[in-house]
Amino acid sequence: MKIAIIGGGPAGLYAAILLKKQRPQAEITVHERNRADDTFGFGVVFSDATLDNFEKYDPPSYRRITQEFAYWDDIAVHFRGTVHRVGGNGFCGCSRRMLLLILQERARELGVTLQFETDIDDESRFADADLVVLADGINSRFRDKYVDHFQPEVDLRSNKFAWMGSTRPLDAFTFIFQETEWGPFIAHAYQYEAGRSTWIFETDAETFARAGLEGLSERQSADRMAEIFGWFLDGHPLLTNRSMWRNFPMIRSRRWVKGNMVLLGDAKATAHFSIGSGTKLAMEDAIALSEAMAQAPTVDAALQKYEHGRREEVEKTQHAADVSLVWFEHVDRFWDFDPVQFAFGVMTRAKAITYDNLMLRAPEFVREVDKAFAKQVRAKGFDVDLDKPVAPMFQPLKLREMEVANRAVVSPMCMYSAKEGMPGDFHLVHYGSRAIGGAGLLFTEMTCVGRDARITPGCAGLWNDEQQAAWTRIVDFVHANSAAKICLQLGHAGRKGATRLMWEGMDRPLEQGGWDTVSASPIPYFPDSQVPREMDRAAMDRVKAEFVAATERGTACGFDMLELHCAHGYLLASFISPLTNTRTDGYGGTLANRLRYPLEVFAAMRAAWPAHKPMSVRISATDWAEGGITGDDAVAIARAFGEAGVDLIDVSTGQTVRDAQPVYGRMFQTPFSEQVRNEARVATMCVGNITTSDQVNTILAAGRADLVALGRPHLVDPSFTLRAAAWYGAEVACPPQYLPGKEQIFRNSVRDRQDFDDLKIKGKPKTRAELKTEATKPLAAE
Repeated sequence: MKIAIIGGGPAGLYAAILLKKQRPQAEITVHERNRADDTFGFGVVFSDATLDNFEKYDPPSYRRITQEFAYWDDIAVHFRGTVHRVGGNGFCGCSRRMLLLILQERARELGVTLQFETDIDDESRFADADLVVLADGINSRFRDKYVDHFQPEVDLRSNKFAWMGSTRPLDAFTFIFQETEWGPFIAHAYQYEAGRSTWIFETDAETFARAGLEGLSERQSADRMAEIFGWFLDGHPLLTNRSMWRNFPMIRSRRWVKGNMVLLGDAKATAHFSIGSGTKLAMEDAIALSEAMAQAPTVDAALQKYEHGRREEVEKTQHAADVSLVWFEHVDRFWDFDPVQFAFGVMTRAKAITYDNLMLRAPEFVREVDKAFAKQVRAKGFDVDLDKPVAPMFQPLKLREMEVANRAVVSPMCMYSAKEGMPGDFHLVHYGSRAIGGAGLLFTEMTCVGRDARITPGCAGLWNDEQQAAWTRIVDFVHANSAAKICLQLGHAGRKGATRLMWEGMDRPLEQGGWDTVSASPIPYFPDSQVPREMDRAAMDRVKAEFVAATERGTACGFDMLELHCAHGYLLASFISPLTNTRTDGYGGTLANRLRYPLEVFAAMRAAWPAHKPMSVRISATDWAEGGITGDDAVAIARAFGEAGVDLIDVSTGQTVRDAQPVYGRMFQTPFSEQVRNEARVATMCVGNITTSDQVNTILAAGRADLVALGRPHLVDPSFTLRAAAWYGAEVACPPQYLPGKEQIFRNSVRDRQDFDDLKIKGKPKTRAELKTEATKPLAAE
């Protein structure tokens, strides 16, 4: 077999090593345009988990790499005159040049041919090759040459960054957040060998311009950074090596394979430097390719197996990198945070590290986080314990005169189980059991303000006396048997009305028994959906009156809080999104105009709702579709409702148009809550694939939301909050009939938590820093 590899970086060299080990008789040649010892940048970083992989697939190169690495366990966050160190991270740094030399030497040992100063721009010279590996880096000529086939998407990020080095020794992966007269600068720094450390400087475009960095030489830029970070550099110089300021390109390729050619490493996909995974991804690509080549019967089958098997892992890493880089791009959102909370946000920004995870490896730091959170709660007037504070999930919150005992919320979820809008016994049991389960607040499903406001025939409503009596029964039960507060969510389906029950075809039009629908514009949801009637002034007044009437009924029912549904493509959302509002009157066009009617409805409801009770608004913070609502729009929407008197923004996303392309994942909507909360300066509730109490604590402690709503977890476990309280040792209300069960789970959880923590600690492999320390200890005297 003949294999040509274009690109002699870590991806190409490691692929050559692994493929040669598999096929000793294969003719493998690496073609690199630079000289053997040329390299750009300074150090690379790997986690212990990545090194475990290297040890498994090629022990000789692994041993050489680990001999040359600098090890550290701590991450240090410097912010506003403070430093917080968090241990247990297990990272290693190595000179990029040394890594390349190690891989070159290992490749030669195995019989790989290395050709340097060989510029390849035409693959036809490898017509006799069985496999051509395109590992020619972030500026891949071949990806660009066959752009129509590979279909790369290049997202050039907004922040400017420059990669430099220093002689400053470091004993931790170091983040420095520095305020200047021009704006914030960030340094990402780590040691990679004795006397050498990598320094990546980053700032937003506006600060970059104000600081006069445009057009400066490498040396001038380094001098400017030395001025800004000189207090920490302590007289050590900054070194340059093609250290020009640039924007990071996030690259994703729709295809990785063309014939017998395959993209590897940065040529196919990039991951932002803030999670240190670029070289890791490249070398793990090589592992995946070699595995596929070993398992598949032909090269073609192997390449298909590689692409399909590897893509998910690459996209997960890229998603984490995306979340991380956005945090750094918008660091100004958190600049006024308490330094402890800020440091916690740095640690948990990419979602891989969580509250519980940090509690295991850095318990003192998490105790500081808990105290800082408790201080914020005390500043709001609550007499909470500052010496031994409970976890953030179990801290109280006040909205107007309504106090919730904890931050866990039962999300609004349509049950599609009402008859002619009437909630029945199912609803009593559904809401009652979840209230008894300990949540601080529960929301009703979207309760419709009129018969023709329903989504489906099974939707609950509040437009007549019988429905009001049924809801009153539910509210009275919640208040009599739990400490939970209950919020009435009111909405109108708009163009998404007259559809089937969820389990019969969600959003699909009814075949019979439907009703007329209305919307901001006459645009059907599906091509075969009913075309809604565009609302005129009379229709707008009629629907507004229905919202007010339902609000008054909600007051009579005794609800503690009221929410207006302006999300998910329903009636009021259809006014807000430009994808569903094509009006040319005063209610269309600009965002301010599109908000006019929802704000009119909100104002009328606010006037009818008791002044001492809070109101919230649910919004779709993005339509997940080109030309639709964006996160920045969501901030403007939240500010508008804030000025109108809203107390909380319930931040959801999407469901506006059928061709939306949401990016799912754990806590996938939380970044929008974070943006709205910290830019619009309004309390938020987040929702969306949040499944554990650990995630709840992580979100709250990092300042990404004030309340956390969970839907599906509460469907399968009405006592979700009670179980979490037992796990964290927090108090939660419980009816006397259930106290024996509560007492048992609280007793058992103390032991269960200790056993769980012990297993986690025992099961965690020692970091290479620990192993190195043990290896250098003198033997005990006999």
